[in-house]
Amino acid sequence: MNYILFDGPVRNALLPFTFTRPVADIRIGILTIREKWEKYLGYTTTTITEDYLSEKYPMVEMEENILINSSFLPNDVLVEMIKSLEKNQAIFKGEEVVAFYTNDTQEEVDFDTYEIIDYNEDGLRIEHTWDIFAKNDAAIREDFDLLTEGRTSQPIPKSVNVISPENIFIEKGAKLEFVTLNASTGPIYIGYNAEIMEGSVIRGPFALCEEAQVKLATKVYGATTVGPHCRIGGEVNNSVLFGYSNKGHDGFLGNAVLGEWCNIGADSNNSNLKNNYEEVKLWSYETEGFAKTGLQFCGLMMGDHSKCGINTMFNTGTVVGVSTNIFGSGFPRNFVPSFSWGGAAGFTTYITKKAFETARIVMSRRHVEFTEQDAKILEHVFEETKKWRKE
Repeated sequence: MNYILFDGPVRNALLPFTFTRPVADIRIGILTIREKWEKYLGYTTTTITEDYLSEKYPMVEMEENILINSSFLPNDVLVEMIKSLEKNQAIFKGEEVVAFYTNDTQEEVDFDTYEIIDYNEDGLRIEHTWDIFAKNDAAIREDFDLLTEGRTSQPIPKSVNVISPENIFIEKGAKLEFVTLNASTGPIYIGYNAEIMEGSVIRGPFALCEEAQVKLATKVYGATTVGPHCRIGGEVNNSVLFGYSNKGHDGFLGNAVLGEWCNIGADSNNSNLKNNYEEVKLWSYETEGFAKTGLQFCGLMMGDHSKCGINTMFNTGTVVGVSTNIFGSGFPRNFVPSFSWGGAAGFTTYITKKAFETARIVMSRRHVEFTEQDAKILEHVFEETKKWRKE
């Protein structure tokens, strides 16, 4: 069977992260949503997404296809239902389509002609940016079970101070000595060739993905995910870093999500709690206003390729777009549009030529090429987000 992941109606609610990727390529838990589906299904997947992303994330249609709403995370019950789908059948949760069968001769899908199968499980679903960190605890636990079932961890080094070692899994090539791991509060997963430097203290649930690094004497509270090739230091609490991003120095990052190729300067901090303890509101690209999150703790949302200088201070519930460069004293406003250059004193436009030069240098340091596809995507984001920048 050919499985295709589609963005669904939540795509705009997941901006700025979906400016540069389909919903399926958001990381939550240990794996991306796509990686989860492919492991459960035993098949590779393709994508239906925005036109400007489709060259990098193409869709392959075959004679028989099952389309899956990427905002729903897989579990045993849902996967079994999807594998059992037949012609003219669709799975719905309430009013929301979860998955449906199509063939290449169908010009359009009319669900009135379909047999509707109800999905009534309380599975994980990502509908808002803040869900990425708020539901990360449950997602790490599910991925940990998925990745470690029937496998044996590498031995925990004797110098490691450990609580609940049965909840710790270490992949080949990982390095850790003279650190404290407390897995009594949730599982700890340490990926291939990852490193935790001496003096670090980590409480689960925690995921350190392939080639990622925890620097000297770092303090980490769960539920935190450090994506592939990321670096963290200082204090990190309930945060998700997608991949190739750095928060390598002292300072606090909490209840936060960083996309790819971000860099947080030394001694930078984000607030995750308002002084009056009220519910945090977060910028919404859908309504072009601030939306209630229902959360008391909510920190920083930062899109791909964004950077901040040393001693940057982010207020509670700050949304930073794609390819921004923030520096200077004071608190920048709590919505910074994509391709902005500046700080609390004001912003100008970060022109694409300069932004792309930086992206090429940054990516080449990790032996990744900044491609023409990447440039086209970012050019589109630049044009699409003009209306929020003060030219």
